[in-house]
Amino acid sequence: MDKALKVLEYDKIIEMLLDLTQGELARDLVENLEPSNDIDEIRSMQEETSEAYRVLVRYGDIDYSAASHIKHLVSKASLGSMLFIEDLYDIMQNIFLVSSIKRYLKTCIEDENLNLNHLRNLYDSLASLDDLKKKLSMTIVSRDEVADSASSTLRSIRRSKKLKNQAIEDKLNSYITSDKTKKYLQDAIVTMREGRYVIPVKNEYRSSVEGMIHDISQKGSTVFIEPMAVVKLNNELRELENEEKKEIERILYELSSEVSEYKAYLETNEEALKSISFIFARARLAREMRATEPILNDKGYVNLKNARHPLIPRDKVVPTTVELGDEYTSLIITGPNTGGKTVSLKTVGLITLMAKSGLNIPCDNNSSVAVFDRVFADIGDEQSIEQSLSTFSSHMKNIVHIVENAEYNDLVLFDELGAGTDPTEGAALAISILKLFRERRIRTMATTHYSQIKFYALTSEGVKNASMEFNVDTLSPTYRLIIGIPGKSNAFEISKRLGLDQKIIDSAKELLNENDTRFEDVLKAIEEDRTEIENKRIKINEENEEIEKLREKLENKNKKLEERQEAIINKAKEEAREIVKKAKSESAFIIDELKDISSLSKKEDRRRLQEAKDYLRDLEDENRLKIKDNKKRTKEIPKDIKLGESVRIISIDKFGEVETLPDEKGDLNIQVGIMSVRSNINDIERSESKEEVKAEKKTRSINKAKSKNISSEINLIGRTVDEAIILLDKYLDDAYLARLKEVRIIHGKGTGTLRDAIRKYLQNSKHVIEYREADYTEGGSGATVAVIK
Repeated sequence: MDKALKVLEYDKIIEMLLDLTQGELARDLVENLEPSNDIDEIRSMQEETSEAYRVLVRYGDIDYSAASHIKHLVSKASLGSMLFIEDLYDIMQNIFLVSSIKRYLKTCIEDENLNLNHLRNLYDSLASLDDLKKKLSMTIVSRDEVADSASSTLRSIRRSKKLKNQAIEDKLNSYITSDKTKKYLQDAIVTMREGRYVIPVKNEYRSSVEGMIHDISQKGSTVFIEPMAVVKLNNELRELENEEKKEIERILYELSSEVSEYKAYLETNEEALKSISFIFARARLAREMRATEPILNDKGYVNLKNARHPLIPRDKVVPTTVELGDEYTSLIITGPNTGGKTVSLKTVGLITLMAKSGLNIPCDNNSSVAVFDRVFADIGDEQSIEQSLSTFSSHMKNIVHIVENAEYNDLVLFDELGAGTDPTEGAALAISILKLFRERRIRTMATTHYSQIKFYALTSEGVKNASMEFNVDTLSPTYRLIIGIPGKSNAFEISKRLGLDQKIIDSAKELLNENDTRFEDVLKAIEEDRTEIENKRIKINEENEEIEKLREKLENKNKKLEERQEAIINKAKEEAREIVKKAKSESAFIIDELKDISSLSKKEDRRRLQEAKDYLRDLEDENRLKIKDNKKRTKEIPKDIKLGESVRIISIDKFGEVETLPDEKGDLNIQVGIMSVRSNINDIERSESKEEVKAEKKTRSINKAKSKNISSEINLIGRTVDEAIILLDKYLDDAYLARLKEVRIIHGKGTGTLRDAIRKYLQNSKHVIEYREADYTEGGSGATVAVIK
């Protein structure tokens, strides 16, 4: 394994991935998974992982454990060899799994919100092979059994075997139950020896039972004899078993030949199943880590947002935000021991390797990862006992290898660079190495304790200081990485809090170089300022969040008000449409009335004709009024509204009279023509004229006329079902008011559709007691007579 992969514990990620891989198909892909340098391949793998992750979240998982390698079996069949039962069973299991996955993916792919381009391609490559699946499922029962239904010959053989077995058992049972022979037996049972039925005979009676001896017990007290009476039956059973074996082999050969015809499809299916299993294993890991798809680049830019080391338990890991490769190519991290410096290095290194392997990374959304050619790491104590190398020598040997091999598009990680030797010399060496890498523009992260390296970072372009935060009050690290500020030594503060004499601390400070002391004081002041700024930033963020919540609350409130207003308007529109609908119905009725009475000459009929014409004219005038979406109020909201008062409904631009006074919500009924409309006090205004409600008066007048002179029949021939039902509904209302006892509905014969619709409606009419087909003299099947309540 590559040294960096080992140091960064990439193998543990592979182990985690293996644990989440179902079945055996994709295990080799997981075991051989290594970081790639092909950005297009990596991006494709990342997209696959993200697609499967979305599917897992939305639709749950599916079991892939039944999948197995079958390519070698298919190749064997294609060469004319016979596949065994367990081989065909494995092939059948793969085909059934393909069908299950196709159903599963079909549902997922049809969900347009998931955008599953890669999984769609894999879905399209899967072949259901329903014919082969049907043949295999009808033949193979389990890994070691062929079904009776595999062939009529096999069924017949097995039926004969069953009868032969029964005959043998009956014959042997007669020995067991017979008073003459049962005294010879050690036990009253039938057993098997060498594939033949036998009975256990006491050794002293072996000569009393004629037959073939197949076995003797260990102590010699029992002899297992096949009585001569069943030898022939057993031989016949053996022959049937041989026939069965030959028939099964024939069936297996036939199925093997069938399998070979689907060789290309079966091999393609296996590859697709392997890919799908591999993708979903990566998705399960992403789900477990709450990982995201990184933004990939080949510019050496890294920006990990709240990165979490994937091997540290979720409840213990501290997120780290790291940026490298844009404004600066080197990041120098300082801070206390056990403060998290090494973890930060490993987090960046391991996440980079994961991203290059097509694995989503445990970071917040929109994190960026560079596709480096190689990752070099010198981390931890790798002292070689065999070579008797010191810690410093061991590290330096590794560093020499990195210096000689690292290039522009590589990532280099140094832990405690220059440590293990004289601090002055170690710091000088470290700075020289960092300068070399800066000149080569190699992305570098290094941890250190040396103040000289902090100075170097402060004074060098393209180099950035960072520190691991330390809480002096609790004397413990917070494990937070602070970029832009070098870490300060906390030795004096810690010693003071732990009770060391102040004189000793002061004496130690005097021994320090004046520049070092001044530098530490500056760092302390910077840290205090940073903490204050950070606290203010947190407070501002909290206030901004509160403002955002209030804004959202107001927007939701406004949205609800708009929705309520729209609902009121829509309700008013619907009521207005009902008015128009009612008017059209009335109009159709009047047309029929006109047809019925147009030939009459009596004075009363002429009066009815004139009233009908006037009513029709009024309805036509009312229908010409358009329903308008937004009518503006021209007057104030009316107060002390009175019954019968003329008003205008603003939302539908209709005039009417107040029918009921407003309730506690302000809702009231307005009589608009022949309709009672539900409205609200806020949606009406007083009307100075009563001209607009004349139609309502004429409506009442014409209704009275109709109730007195309603015809005892209605002709619906030529009407559509919908038109006929509307006219019939109105007609039955009028017939009921006119107290008619019986009416005739003329619908004609035709196809019977109109007749059936009318009679179905009469079954549920509140005005009809019963109905019947008209007599011959009344129109026969072309009419229906209804009895009115």
